[in-house]
Order: sequence, then C-alpha cells, then structure tokens
Amino acid sequence: MHSSSKPLGEFDLIERFFKTPSIAQPPNSAIHLGIGDDCALIKPPSDEEIAITSDMLVEGRHFLKGADAEQLGRKALAVNLSDLAAMGAKPLGLTLSIALPNMDEQWLKAFSKGLFSIANQFDCSLIGGDTTAGPLTISITAIGSVPNGKAIRRSGAKIDDEVWVSGAVGDARLVLAALRHEISLSKDELGTIEHRMHQPTPRIELGLRLRGIANAALDVSDGLLGDLQHILRQSQVDAEIFLDRLPKSDALKKQSIQTQNQFAACGGDDYELCFTAPKSQHEFILEISRALDLPLTCIGRIIHKKNHSSQVHILNTDGKILSDTEAAQLLKSFDHFAV
Repeated sequence: MHSSSKPLGEFDLIERFFKTPSIAQPPNSAIHLGIGDDCALIKPPSDEEIAITSDMLVEGRHFLKGADAEQLGRKALAVNLSDLAAMGAKPLGLTLSIALPNMDEQWLKAFSKGLFSIANQFDCSLIGGDTTAGPLTISITAIGSVPNGKAIRRSGAKIDDEVWVSGAVGDARLVLAALRHEISLSKDELGTIEHRMHQPTPRIELGLRLRGIANAALDVSDGLLGDLQHILRQSQVDAEIFLDRLPKSDALKKQSIQTQNQFAACGGDDYELCFTAPKSQHEFILEISRALDLPLTCIGRIIHKKNHSSQVHILNTDGKILSDTEAAQLLKSFDHFAV
C-alpha cells in the first residue's frame, strides 16, 4: 500500500469511503438506525431470531500480501455471509472494523467498492464499525435473521441422513498451489478458477431454501471433511463418505488423483455448504439444484457412531474404508495457530 499525498483522518475516511447515503428503509426492515450514531438499532419481527457471525482476515495469514483490494473487499464480506447461509439466515447488516498500515486512498476506494458490491447484492447494510492504524486486518460482523426455530444447526444430523455439498470443492486450494508455484497451471486454466479463491459466492439462496429440509449444515471454510467432523461431533454420529463422489472442477480433475482427492477433501477456502437431509428429501434437493443452477452432490450418509469419538469413514472406489493413516491426510482442517 502506498501513502496518499493528502492525509486522511479517521472520520474523513469513514465519511468518504464507508458512509453510504441515507436510504429510507422499508416498513418491514429490521434496521431501524444504521451508520452514523453511537450504536445501530435492530428490531426484527417478533417471529424471527437474530443470527450473528464474525470473521477476521489478517494479511499474510488469510490473504496474500498485496492482494487486490477490490477482491479483498468482496471476500471479506462473502466469508461472513457464507456463515449466515449455512444457518438459513437472511442478511440484514454488517459492521466493519479495519486496521490500516497507512491511509492509501486508492486502496480504500477499491476495497469499499468490492465490499459494497456484495453488500448491495444481498441487501446487507453497513451499520457501524471502527478504524485504527496497524497491520492490515479486516474484521466483519454480519447480522441476519431467521424465523424462530428454523435455524439450521450443526447438531441436527440424523441417522440415515444423506450428506450433501454444493458446487465443487478444492479449487481455492488449487489456485493457492498455483500461486505458490507448487503446481503449474496455464493462464487459461487459472483464469477459469481463480475467482473461487479471491471471490467466493455465499450460498444465501440455497441456505434459505434448505430451511425445513436440511437437518444440519455448515459452510466449508477449512476443508470439507475436516469441517464435516464439526457436524458429526455436535450431532454425536458418524458419516460414511465416498471419496469418488466429491465434486471437482475440470481444472482439478486434470491433476493427479492424489492431488484431486487431497484438495477436494481438505483444501479449504471453498465456502460451499455441506448439509445433511433425510433420504425422503433427495428429489426435492435435486429440484433446488436445478432451480438455482447450482450442483448439489450427495457424497455419503450419516451412520451410528462406532466409537467414543465421532468419525468420518472414507470409502474408496472399491467401497473399502481407508486405513487410519490414509484417511488422516484427507481429514486435516486449516489451523490458524499452526506453525
């Protein structure tokens, strides 16, 4: 980031880049007072609950140094909206807290453009936040609403539920591998998938349609099978997952089978939804897939817990369960504190 020739103060920054014009809210809006006061005021309808999620992105840990500011603005909000989607919540608003090494007006202009492009897409108003000097760190809290008792939790998976995942998995990890020069991709190949890492799409509409259909759900941020274990532990069940059913893009399918499986199973940063639902809902889920023009793939099923700890049992193409050693490489989740 390069310093601006004209110094900006904190309030100038907010006014210029993050305070949107006041717009009359519709009568049924839960946002009663937005940005500009000491607090925002939210009053949802009496038959709805508030869903709140926070996520922090740190330069060098969650995104590469010098990352495109506009793409970063989009992703910073998208990863939070993905959490709302997983619970079947409709976005209402967000707060933004950001630490900046310096006041770079061009960077701020691009970042706010990206942020508001996705905020406007999902009718999610910026209603507050904070700014300070420091290493580039972006923290967003997203707020949504869901009808009372309709939130899709991680703890609801039932025996014989099918396990589903949206879209394709592993592409974000493939892009990262290419950027790190671990894998060679042509410019065209990279161009077809790089948005999967830099500009993930929160599956809001899918989450809304899964209310009353899915028994449990979460968004895939740290790796599909590793994240699935959160559902299993909270639901006190096991799962059987067919390795050859994991949905992969054409770009990923060009890699070795070992790379395909590892990236799809535990690559992370996919921000797709993984959910469980009764077998009786199978055809209805496929109808949702067609209506949204979004692939939804059944990758396995929920089974009784075999041991003290909940487990993912991974089956190969022959239907045999992978050994503990083989499975361990596919069940890793990203650890923000790992050295």
